[in-house]
Formats: sequence, structure tokens, C-alpha cells
Amino acid sequence: MRIVLSNVKLMINENVYLKDPESSALGKKILNESILLIKEIGFEAFTFKKLGQRIESNESSIYRYFENKHKLLVYLTSWYWSWMEYRLVFETANLTNPKDRLNKTIALFTEETKDDESTEHINEALLQQIIISDFTKTLLTKEVDEENRNGFFVIYKRVIHRISGIIKEVNSSYPYPDSLASTIVEGALHQHFLKQHLTSITNCSDEISPSDFYLDLINKVLN
Repeated sequence: MRIVLSNVKLMINENVYLKDPESSALGKKILNESILLIKEIGFEAFTFKKLGQRIESNESSIYRYFENKHKLLVYLTSWYWSWMEYRLVFETANLTNPKDRLNKTIALFTEETKDDESTEHINEALLQQIIISDFTKTLLTKEVDEENRNGFFVIYKRVIHRISGIIKEVNSSYPYPDSLASTIVEGALHQHFLKQHLTSITNCSDEISPSDFYLDLINKVLN
């Protein structure tokens, strides 16, 4: 995985950014440090001024890459889903049995992520924590329909459709594959959040992972 990913550029919709942050050392530093800062203080308290102070650069230099912090968050979440899509394709490529492919897919999207050292400017483990707490902030806005038309969420939707396709391979007569696929992905994020913050309303714990829950649920639903 490390050797292959080191030679792959994940493609993000150009409408999300003003200048491709992957194209320069400063841009990559903005991505790296924004993940660290958002994880440290939360997205609500995060500002470009604080990020500029952290990277020892003018606030205006960040605005050359992103119009606002919302679009920076959309970029980070798009990068994460693109990385997860790559992993999905790569790690299921040699699995011929549809049930094995689905079980691997569920585990992939519900487990805790480890940092991939081949992407030096992105800590995927920390980025997953931001996805868990803040991904819905990219969707639950007044501008969601316009941003959807502009392709902001195309990667995320592509991931859902890939999972939906695997579900249909397992049970072609199941009538709700898209709903089930999106439930797996977003539900897993929610269960991780509950496990971390509202433990009394989830069975997930140090002993029972979201992967355990969704593997049990989906296999019963599709049988």
C-alpha cells in the first residue's frame, strides 16, 4: 500500500480550491498543519489567522489556496474519501467472492484508520478523527445543493455507489442498496463519535467495535 500510494496523486474537484495545495511545499504544509490545528482546537475555533500563525506565514497566503475554511474542510474530507476509495479498490481487487468483498469493505469503512506514512503531509489517523466529528458540517449548509451541482461531493457519492454495487453483488434483490451503503459509511462515523463521547447510547466500546456491529447487521440484513 505504501509503495503504490507514494506514486499516486488523489484528484480533488478544482472548484473546491483556488490553487492546488498539493502543488507546493506551502500548500502541503497548510494541509498538514490544518489537520493538526483542527484536531487540537476544533473546527469552530479554527481560523486562517490561527493557521497562519502556526505555519509562520501571512494569513493572505492561505487565502491564495482556499476561499474560506469551509472549502478547506471540504478539501480535507474529499481527500479522505478519495484515499478511502483507493484503498477499497486496492484491497478488494483480488477478492472474487462477493461476500468476502463486502465484509472487507465494511471492515475498511468502519475500523479505526492508521496513518499511512507514504503521505507525509497527511496524517490519516488524525484526519479520520476530523471526519468523525466534522464531515457532516460540509453537507449541512444552506449552499449544499449548489455545492453538489459544482461537484464538491462527487468523490463521496462515488464511494457510496461503489459500496452499493458490492451490496448488489451479494444480494441483487435487496431493494435499498444505496441507502444501506450510506448508512454503513455515515453510521460508522456516528458510532465512533458515540463511542468517544456519548457512551451510554451505543454498545460500541473497547471490546466491541463499530466493525463488529456493522458486520453483524449487514450480513443479517442481506441473508
